[in-house]
Amino acid sequence: MDSLHEAKTQKSEMTRTAIVGAAMDLAAAEGLEAISLQAVADRVGLSKSGVFSRVGSREALQKAVIDEFGRRFLADVFVPAMQQPKGLPRLDTIVQRWIARTRDVEARQGCIYTAGAFELDDKEGELRDTLYAAIVAWRAALRRTVQQAIDAGHLRAETDAEQLVGEIYSLAMGMLHDARFLRDNRAAERAGRTWARLLQSYRAPHKG
Repeated sequence: MDSLHEAKTQKSEMTRTAIVGAAMDLAAAEGLEAISLQAVADRVGLSKSGVFSRVGSREALQKAVIDEFGRRFLADVFVPAMQQPKGLPRLDTIVQRWIARTRDVEARQGCIYTAGAFELDDKEGELRDTLYAAIVAWRAALRRTVQQAIDAGHLRAETDAEQLVGEIYSLAMGMLHDARFLRDNRAAERAGRTWARLLQSYRAPHKG
């Protein structure tokens, strides 16, 4: 009986994963507001009630999409960088992996963080709050990494961590614009050069 229950649970989890994945595809193509239970149901071959029983309301599904996008983003960009020493090695790995992910994933599928921010910038409500919290948390993690590089003496002591985070974010968004909208296949290459120049301007002078 336990094995049967476990099999049903695994199937339900797989189905929920497929539902959230289909909703992510829809959001990337048409925006978070385009997500509906019926549209996702049609994509995965379930009834609308079948989707509801696994994820709940439309709003819950929209939030699940933001959460899942964030999980995948961090898994690709942030988590591997944690294997690097604190300071510049970790910060550089984060930015390099962010550029690579933007080139390989967001340039083709769209970035839910970026597109969602423009989509919801003049709206109020729980969906905006969810996206806002996710982006602020990511920027805070990036700012901590910058501060660690300052504390380690890798970046100039007078470095404004918030300023550098803003510049890194602008670099990533500019690359996404050029790669996705302009369809410029050299956008990642230029972003890499921009990062190298930016990093050089903040790097602490060698002692001795």
